[in-house]
Amino acid sequence: MSYDGVPGLRAEQRGPVLRLTLDRADRRNAINDVVLDAMIAHLVASGTDESVRVIAIDAEGPDFCAGSDLIANNTRSERKPRVGSTQRRLPNKANRLIPLMLETQLPIVAVVRGWAAGLGFHIAIASDFCVAADDTRFWEPFMARGFTPDSGATWLLPRLIGLVRARQLLLLGDEITGATAADWGIIHGCCASEDLTSVAGQLITRLSEAPTVSLGLTKWLLQTGNGLDLDRHLQNEALALELSSRSDDFKEGLAAFRDKRDAKFQGR
Repeated sequence: MSYDGVPGLRAEQRGPVLRLTLDRADRRNAINDVVLDAMIAHLVASGTDESVRVIAIDAEGPDFCAGSDLIANNTRSERKPRVGSTQRRLPNKANRLIPLMLETQLPIVAVVRGWAAGLGFHIAIASDFCVAADDTRFWEPFMARGFTPDSGATWLLPRLIGLVRARQLLLLGDEITGATAADWGIIHGCCASEDLTSVAGQLITRLSEAPTVSLGLTKWLLQTGNGLDLDRHLQNEALALELSSRSDDFKEGLAAFRDKRDAKFQGR
């Protein structure tokens, strides 16, 4: 399967890793509709591409992402849009991207430095793992701009850090560093900026060598478990166990245990 880039987004598959790189450094990698559409298409395609075992999202330049490109997205036409244009548009744009990230049965790693604001912040925390430079600036800009949060902010943040800290970020608009985000449990971890590529690379490699079927099903269980009672969730666990125990990686895991060696998973 081919993963083509578009203006503002590079896409490249190297072995089992699909890397999506935001590439609008002159706009602090603010995301326009062209980039959004491409990211959505690549997530959909990779979800059924058995050659992909992990997705990495990073960015060119000093900043990860300044959020949605409001200027580009609101100047598509000289005519004033019809009432309700925002609520018609979002389900096919940012409000589709975030659920796809949460639901795709592939691990996603965000590699973040500089500014991660608005949608950029939400892409980082919707990833399964976010590794950030310790001086990264995470910010929710909505109150400063006079409008309300989007792309899952008010759903993601309370589940990660609780309502009190979510209010601090969303209602007061406080900025936090990568070090604070890691301390609060918003992201997987942080490190010095000069070590970010190496630290993230080790994590990406580790995930690319893991049992992909079991990883994906466990991600599904974690995502769906919030909205289910225990009985239904246990049924889902039984289904996931049934599927994962039929995988080649499960057989390899048992053989490795028997032979007292490290398993070599193939993602199948």
